[in-house]
Amino acid sequence: MSINNELVTVNFGPQHPSMHGVFRMRVTLDGESIVDIEPVFGYLHRGTEKLAEERTYVQIVTLTDRLDYVASMSNNLAYVSAVEKLCDIEVPKRASYIRVIVAELQRIASHLMATGFLLQDLGAFGTPLMYCFREREKILDMFETLCGARITLSYMRPGGVFQDTPDEFWGQLDSFMGTISDQISELESLITGNEIVLSRTRNIGILKPEEVINGSLSGPMLRASRVKWDLRKANPYEVYDELDFDIPIGATGDTFDRYLIRVKEMRESIKIINQCVSLIKPGPVRNEDVPLVIRAPENEAYAAVEGPKGELGFYLVSDGGISPYRCKIRAPSFMNLSLLREMAIGTKVGDLIVNFGSIDIVLGEVDR
Repeated sequence: MSINNELVTVNFGPQHPSMHGVFRMRVTLDGESIVDIEPVFGYLHRGTEKLAEERTYVQIVTLTDRLDYVASMSNNLAYVSAVEKLCDIEVPKRASYIRVIVAELQRIASHLMATGFLLQDLGAFGTPLMYCFREREKILDMFETLCGARITLSYMRPGGVFQDTPDEFWGQLDSFMGTISDQISELESLITGNEIVLSRTRNIGILKPEEVINGSLSGPMLRASRVKWDLRKANPYEVYDELDFDIPIGATGDTFDRYLIRVKEMRESIKIINQCVSLIKPGPVRNEDVPLVIRAPENEAYAAVEGPKGELGFYLVSDGGISPYRCKIRAPSFMNLSLLREMAIGTKVGDLIVNFGSIDIVLGEVDR
């Protein structure tokens, strides 16, 4: 007796707990097997790029925090780098070291969230996620000491940073750096060799090197698929060319590799921060020649940083006014979604949630 299966289309989201925000997937299923998938987004669109055309160059800093709100420092850095390139603004050395320190702290905080929520997507009952939140809270405490805010930070300015580091910041940083390696090891002891994690992530959602390159993926998504590309090495900015660190790459490009790359990158961030602490010297933290209201020359500029999720870039066009004529953002969360369909087809529904979680997106950056 033959049974004809009928395909069923199911909506996941936009209010699904595993959608990492207001994301929606229209999934076509043959039983539990995924036949097709259509990503749907736009529910969170706020017109950030258009709003930037009505703000002064300094005011736009506050808009960048609301993009990837798990990595506000990286957003700040990418934007002010574009303004500095557009206006040929020099940054004091001490400010560059501070920028790198906070950017790497932000990378650790972002990767902690990516790891914790991936385990939550796998069905873990909160414990690994709470461990990740615990360590992230320490980083947010340091950010609060720096600028009075914890999430939407607006710490950086064209030509430097908002203010120098208070004395208590260095004590907080020293305490955090003394324990974070052990905490990452503890997290790994729960996850990396776990039988359930391995069975649910090994050889699942494999992306080949040619696929991630053709899809313009970046960050851990790219490096997990054996492509050794990192803007901090390929196109150094700030003081990264003075620092010694490695670029971890994966073995097969599966979901497990994407998790493991983030863990390894956290350890590299620790190395970077320790070097910056040993090299930083007293001095100015802001170029005082930069006016509060910047009038950029008629020109265009693109600057990008290696954010926690990949290449985050800002393209600015100036017509000589106090606001950009055009602002375009290259958001890694958006770009990294381009291969979701290829990752999902042929897998099961349970794999879909884990695959999607391994991309590590923030909808504020996808929809902008």
